[in-house]
Amino acid sequence: MIDDTNDPARTSWVTSANGHGAFPIQNLPFGVFSPDGGTPRGGVGIGEKIFDISAALEAGLFSGPALEAAQLASGRTLNPLLEAGSGARIALRRRVGELLDVQSPEARDAQDIARRLLHDTERCGMHLPARVGDFTDFFAGIHHAHTAGTISRPENPLMPNYKYIPVAYHSRASSVSPSGGVVRRPNGQRKPPGQAAPDFGPCRNLDYELELGVWIGPGNPLGTPIPIAQAPNHIAGFCLLNDWSARDIQSWESQPLGPFLAKSLSTFVSPWIITPEALAPFRTAQPARPAGDPAPLPHLNDPADQAQGALYIDFAVLIETPKMRAADADPHLLSRANATALYWTVAQMVAHHTSNGCNLRAGDLFGSGTISGTEPGSAGCLLEMTRGGRNLISLPNGETRTYLEDGDDIIFIGQARRPGYASIGFGECRGRVIEALPLA
Repeated sequence: MIDDTNDPARTSWVTSANGHGAFPIQNLPFGVFSPDGGTPRGGVGIGEKIFDISAALEAGLFSGPALEAAQLASGRTLNPLLEAGSGARIALRRRVGELLDVQSPEARDAQDIARRLLHDTERCGMHLPARVGDFTDFFAGIHHAHTAGTISRPENPLMPNYKYIPVAYHSRASSVSPSGGVVRRPNGQRKPPGQAAPDFGPCRNLDYELELGVWIGPGNPLGTPIPIAQAPNHIAGFCLLNDWSARDIQSWESQPLGPFLAKSLSTFVSPWIITPEALAPFRTAQPARPAGDPAPLPHLNDPADQAQGALYIDFAVLIETPKMRAADADPHLLSRANATALYWTVAQMVAHHTSNGCNLRAGDLFGSGTISGTEPGSAGCLLEMTRGGRNLISLPNGETRTYLEDGDDIIFIGQARRPGYASIGFGECRGRVIEALPLA
């Protein structure tokens, strides 16, 4: 529900927060950071600063439900806070907002509070916000699914089940990493068309996938499905997610059981958990299905979810090559897309995932699947942009790409916008490709 914490007129005594593109006081995302290389701990993003929850606890600035929530959020992971559910999350976000509001009683002591509780973001290290127990990657971007299917199966781009179930596969939790790291080009088996037998070597067709990440809050007992109407109670927040993909390895290994080594090489997420409460103003109706498409089956069909289950979030994908960095040139915009392009809502993903009784746990991570639009410049991966490597992408400095080269940085940016409300962002999800290890 939209409430006073979303008030666009609200400002903070942390001056960098006012008008900040990602982290104004209306956002207040949760994350885990290390101040100046210190011990990882829970924090809240505010402008160009990080609010230190542990230090605020020591200063006695919490009481009641917010105190209990702060204790859960002060450690090396936020799993205890996620498991506690929306009540704890809401109480903590509200109290931190009160402490940082320019109208709060604490504002007169702002300098003292800032000295004790705020850290410069640029001097802090960011970590995964939660311990990921399981990672499920969905395929809910229908425009990506159709385009990718057209490239590989032009006569049958979408499988018969696509419009009936949120298709997904179980991916690798151990290789999920926070933004800012490197992804090593993987070695693997490849069998190009016309080659009689596969060979083994560095991936030639390394790609990214633009996705919305979903952090799970309270889980469900094994054997107990989550009804779709209750699914929002199990969603703790959102992030940006880059599902790095080795396309040449993927095309060979995926038959018949689906992706394996082509996807488990690495997954990057932006380090801040953007709460459902911060995103409340940006909820919107799930786009109507095209004429002739089947209605969702009853366990996936909830009127409230259809009315408010989608999120209006703009995404941008940029590339920065080694030559661009050497010339001090700005990253180049590759594409833009919006989360409303997803065919399935997040609540439908949760309901379907648990419909067989599968148990989710706090800290589980979902990927939405690649988000692409239908307009030119809205593809969420290079596979689509280059039509499977057939077409070159021209960059402003004269370079070209079909897939990623060593040294390339890929940067995702997400921004939620709506007239009458303060825009909020996700921060960057950035990663750099490095060369493959030499073959033994």
